[in-house]
Order: sequence, then structure tokens, then C-alpha cells
Amino acid sequence: MSKSLLVISRQAPWSGPGAKEALDIVLAGGAFDLPIGLMFMDDGVFQLLAEQNAAALQQKNITANLQALSMFGVDDLFVCSHSLTERGLSATSFVVDDAQLLSPEETRTLIDRYDQVITL
Repeated sequence: MSKSLLVISRQAPWSGPGAKEALDIVLAGGAFDLPIGLMFMDDGVFQLLAEQNAAALQQKNITANLQALSMFGVDDLFVCSHSLTERGLSATSFVVDDAQLLSPEETRTLIDRYDQVITL
């Protein structure tokens, strides 16, 4: 039986390699049918915003990877509602529409539910 994996992405999309690495791990795990979830927390919530201009920073846009998650069997997407509130954001402008908003208490419960947790 495969162990489940939760990847917590905490970095803004263009602040370093962490956001891209988190997506790569999740996509690879999904391709191998690993029970996997992806949680966006802290500045990681900025990854979900539509209309980001990656070209202005000479970066590759990660929006296509986010939208491909379900094609790789990654259906468990979570967003920390507290992180959104702290940054003045709402879920209405996300590039994925099936992410579940979780309170801090629900986030702790979610983390306990997975066998392995990676934070980037």
C-alpha cells in the first residue's frame, strides 16, 4: 500500500524555485498514482492567482502546471483561508476552481491525515 503524501507550498510563484519544485513533486507523484495532496499556505497562495505575468520576470508560467494537476490524478487541493485573509485575497480569482479552503484547525487535521508531509 502506498503511503500518502501532502506537499505544502509556501513560496510565492516567483520568489525562488520552491513553488516549481512543489508542483514537480506533486505531478510526479500523481503520475505514479501516489495518494497525494497539495496545500497552498502563506505566500504560496499567490501561485493560485490568475493573470500573472511570468514573462516580466523572465520566468516560466506555472499556471498550465496547476491546471494540469487533475489530469495527473491530483484532485486534493487545499488553501489556507487564514493565509488568504492575511494577504487580502479571495478564492474568486484562482486559476483552479476545485481547491478547498481550510481553517487553521482544519489544516492541522489535514496534515495529520497524511503519512508524509513535505514543505517547500
